[in-house]
Amino acid sequence: MELHDYFENNRGLGVLSTADEKGRVNAAIYSRPHILEDGSAAFVMRDRLTHANLETNPHAVFLFKAEGEGYQGKRLYLEKISEEKNSERIADFQRRRRPYKEELTDEAKFLVIFKITKVLPLIGAK
Repeated sequence: MELHDYFENNRGLGVLSTADEKGRVNAAIYSRPHILEDGSAAFVMRDRLTHANLETNPHAVFLFKAEGEGYQGKRLYLEKISEEKNSERIADFQRRRRPYKEELTDEAKFLVIFKITKVLPLIGAK
């Protein structure tokens, strides 16, 4: 549960990058991933460009720059393995992250689950 603890105990800026079937790249700001018990990573997302890209190309990279001095963080290389639409798990994850804020939209939400294929530091590749 090293990644679970890391993301629970660090704040910072995250960027999820995807590409469509033609290789056109998109990058979007995302909160820290939910690291599940089996070691997979999950993100809650709306039906926007990132989600659409994942429908045709299951590969993504999440770059996380932790708060603080220097360039500490992680790069997660991801492959989509499943998703859930408007599930109760989504509401549970959102309550844990933002218990004070109500969602004011009826827009569809997806819990997209990824296998983590590689983890690298933010800078360098060891």
